[in-house]
Amino acid sequence: MPADNVPARTWTFLSNHGHVLILLSQDADARLRDIAAAVGVTERAATAIINDLEAAGYLTRSREGRRNHYTVHKHQLFRHQLEAGHSIDELLRIFR
Repeated sequence: MPADNVPARTWTFLSNHGHVLILLSQDADARLRDIAAAVGVTERAATAIINDLEAAGYLTRSREGRRNHYTVHKHQLFRHQLEAGHSIDELLRIFR
């Protein structure tokens, strides 16, 4: 049964965590609402992703006035066993 009015299912090679990490490596002072909009998630989801990345040591969040500033720790290694020998900087360099 064709579903002409149903959008095609889409996927990407990178997770939302990867998208947030790339975005923050390019704009360390990005606002949460801008991060969420760029990645296509809610602000609540973006906050959870940032908390995950910070807890895992991939970034540090610091307060500068009324804004957050994010420092990405590019030396950190990927978590999955297939990529574990590679730093996230290798991924980030692709998008610089």
